[in-house]
Amino acid sequence: MNITFIGAGNVGAPLAARLADAGHEVVLAESKEGSTSVQAALARSTKLRAMPLAEAVARAEVVFLATPFGANEGVLRPIAAQLAGKVLVDCTNPVGKGLSHGLGSERSGSELVQSIALEAKVVKAFSIYGFENFEDPRYPGYDSKPVMLFCGDDRGAKAIVNDLIAQCGFEPFDVGGLVQALHLEHMTLLWVRLARAQGQGSGFVWSLLRRPTPSAS
Repeated sequence: MNITFIGAGNVGAPLAARLADAGHEVVLAESKEGSTSVQAALARSTKLRAMPLAEAVARAEVVFLATPFGANEGVLRPIAAQLAGKVLVDCTNPVGKGLSHGLGSERSGSELVQSIALEAKVVKAFSIYGFENFEDPRYPGYDSKPVMLFCGDDRGAKAIVNDLIAQCGFEPFDVGGLVQALHLEHMTLLWVRLARAQGQGSGFVWSLLRRPTPSAS
C-alpha cells in the first residue's frame, strides 16, 4: 500500500518506519527541502524516502497527518482537493493551555480536519498515547497488546486503518463514527496528565479485556 506521512517527528517517524518494515511503500512528505525532521526520520530506515508534499500526497492511498495540531489548517488547505477519496489518518490532538482541550471541547480536532479536507475519509487513530509507545508498543509479560482506539465515518477506510494498527503492534478497537473523536482526544489529555503532569511516566497504556462469551446450553 502507498502511504504518505505529513509530519515526521516523534509520532510520525516511528510509525512510518514500522509500516515500511511491514512492507508498505512509505513516503515522508517535505514541505521544504532538507527538513531536519524528515532527514532524521529517513535515518531510521533505508525503506523510507522523501518527496515534496504535493507529489507525496498525490501518489498515496493513505495519508497520515502527524503534525502539531496548530499546523493542520495551513498544511491541509492547499492539498485538500488532492485528499479527495483518500484515507486520512488523523494522529493529532488539539491541546490548550493547562492541558485543556484546544478547541474548548466544542468539537474535535478530527472534525475540524474533516471540515477542511471535505472529501477525505478521515479516521482518528494513533492518538491516545505519547510518542514513546509508538517507538515501542511491547509490554512483556502480558498476554494482551496495548489497545488502539480509532473512529471514523467510512467503513472501508476504518478497515484499512484497523489492519495498519495491528501491523504497528496494537490491538485495534473501532469505537464508532468520527463523533467519538472528541472523547479520544480527552482520553489523550488524560494520558498526558497522568504521564507528564503527575509524573507517572510514559510506560503505561490502555488495554481491552473481554469476558468469554457464554456458550449456549
